[in-house]
Amino acid sequence: MPTTQPGLVPQRLPLLAITALVFVLVVAAGAHGWRLGALAGVGVLLGASLFHASFGFASGYRRLFVHGDGRGLLSQIVLLLLLTLLFAPILLSGAAKGAVSPVALQAAIGATLFGVGMQLGSGCACGTLYAIGGGSGVMLFTLISFSAGSFLATLTPGPWRALPRLEPVSLLERWGWGGALLQLAVLGLLALALSRWQRPRPNRAIAAMSGFSWRTLLVGPWSLAGGALALALLSGLTLLLAGRPWGVTWGFTLWAAKLARQLGWDPSSSVIWQQERFATALQAGLFEDITSVMNLGIVLGAAAAAAAAGRLSFRSPPSANAVTAALLGGLLMGYGAWLSFGCNVGAYLAGIASTSLHGWLWIVFALLGTTVGVRLRSRFGLSN
Repeated sequence: MPTTQPGLVPQRLPLLAITALVFVLVVAAGAHGWRLGALAGVGVLLGASLFHASFGFASGYRRLFVHGDGRGLLSQIVLLLLLTLLFAPILLSGAAKGAVSPVALQAAIGATLFGVGMQLGSGCACGTLYAIGGGSGVMLFTLISFSAGSFLATLTPGPWRALPRLEPVSLLERWGWGGALLQLAVLGLLALALSRWQRPRPNRAIAAMSGFSWRTLLVGPWSLAGGALALALLSGLTLLLAGRPWGVTWGFTLWAAKLARQLGWDPSSSVIWQQERFATALQAGLFEDITSVMNLGIVLGAAAAAAAAGRLSFRSPPSANAVTAALLGGLLMGYGAWLSFGCNVGAYLAGIASTSLHGWLWIVFALLGTTVGVRLRSRFGLSN
């Protein structure tokens, strides 16, 4: 959880400039429909929430394995409990489609690669965006290679499709509310076990925001529980507005593909990019794509939150080794996310919230990759 630094005051000029950029984003997206404009706003709120709560996935796993601190993982379980409760009635009503993908060997491999990558890159998919918004220079390198990695994966689908896979399995689709209750029970048991294992620290992870005030709401810091609640509500709103869960990786992939086309790449040379939905997205404008609009909103939202808290500053990469780790980590995350049908947001959060077994598969193998990534960090001079 972030700590308040005395003497910090809102940075008014940067905040005004960022607010103007938010307005431009909402208007540009809204020109393609009110839902896109609203989703741009949701992205801004997601970025602010991630920043104020310092809600990190990669750092949470690292603290668990290195320091035995399970507060970050416990906050994720609380988030998944809330998401399951929010998603179940929406998905069962047919108002939206969940994130349901095959249980596949390629997904296990991809999640493992992602787990290694997010430790070397010092962030996950959404973490990369909100860290950039807060002024992190090294995360720009992570974003560039993440985008390149996911685009590269779209060009090499052949070897992975031959690997064994099972049909998608959704507990909601099979058993309705019974499936949701089963998942809630499993998540509840995991939360209880984790709480008892690391007592007495977890009380701080699941407690409400201490010393709440309207100023705290605007400038932070928030507790992890406050962040989980905000992320759950905004994810539910995304599901209603977009008709599908919040995702991040597709935006990175599309950005890289658009750049590659400008540099001379021929989309007709790719089996994937010849498909209608991919070809259409490639031809459309950036502000017509839901994931791109929300990703930009997350960056601006985090920047606005940092400026409001008086903590917005550009931080250059600490070393050449850190840049190398960021590039390698981003590449592994991007390639792994495409193989595993999404990142920590699109596969893990959205997958489990949709009661898809592939989401559970993702987190098991991502944690396996994390154990490797944590050990590799010291090779690049990164602290744990």
